[in-house]
Amino acid sequence: MILERIAAAVAPVDFVEEIWVRNVADLVWESIRLRHLKSQLLRAAAHEGLARVLTPLRGWPDADRLSRTWALGDEKATAEVEKLLGRAGITIDAVMAQTLAARIDEVERIDRMVTIAEARRDAVLREIRARRAAFGQALRRSGQAIDAEFEDVAPADGA
Repeated sequence: MILERIAAAVAPVDFVEEIWVRNVADLVWESIRLRHLKSQLLRAAAHEGLARVLTPLRGWPDADRLSRTWALGDEKATAEVEKLLGRAGITIDAVMAQTLAARIDEVERIDRMVTIAEARRDAVLREIRARRAAFGQALRRSGQAIDAEFEDVAPADGA
């Protein structure tokens, strides 16, 4: 789907551009995949952020146990966590902020990988534009040279 949409937008004119379009599609897919993986990393590590938030409320051993059972989807643990967070005026956003703080190095690495993939994608697209611009200029020069070889001839009086 991504490849077809990019190919339709770029309209490759030859095999080289088809290769570049495939490369762009792969890089777009890589960026999407990495963003998804970052999201999944934070979701999988949410219990770490929850433990950080709960520790001042319950102490480390209990906060750790409760966050782990919450991560397993235990209904009793979920209800207890919601009650504790509600009483403390803490939202799930605070939990996710603590999760991000716990996993910031991994998140930054993933973000760098996304940035690199996007820079490579942009470089390929610039290369396609530059190649087309050079081709267009060559065609214009060629056309001008051909025009210069011919002179306008006025039609004969009888024509």
